[in-house]
Amino acid sequence: MPVVAIRYRFRQPLRASARAAFAWCTDFGPTDGQLFSHRTVRTVERLADDTFVLSDRTYPNGQLRRIRRLVRIDPTQRSWTNTHLDGPFRHSQFWYRIVPDGRSRSHLEFVGLKLESLPRKLSRAEVARHARANRDSDAREWRTHLAPALEKEARSRRSR
Repeated sequence: MPVVAIRYRFRQPLRASARAAFAWCTDFGPTDGQLFSHRTVRTVERLADDTFVLSDRTYPNGQLRRIRRLVRIDPTQRSWTNTHLDGPFRHSQFWYRIVPDGRSRSHLEFVGLKLESLPRKLSRAEVARHARANRDSDAREWRTHLAPALEKEARSRRSR
């Protein structure tokens, strides 16, 4: 089966400082699964201070999908990478960076390279459609689930 490289990117504004947003985004733990639209159970293995393996069991469309990801954090750039070690999108890689937009605002820059095994090669137009669909889906997850949770926690910390 041919492997198709699907590249896409988006930005997500955040009502939180870059410091708070980066800390929240890279504080991986077993309760992370509660943040996602699909039921997800996560385990976290710390390999080094800046390196983790995230093992997720998700249930999109009611079917079990297991995914292990290698995550590397670069605090100096407020960025991290997420590389799929197995699962349906093995070797896919996603890059995240938090950029400050003032004292209490920031934004996420996301760049995705999704490698997908398909029964046939796709035309450029089909690859572009897949890229738009993946961008829209991932951006929606951030807009409707992750960013609101991050912002809620940032507000509660500011009010303490």
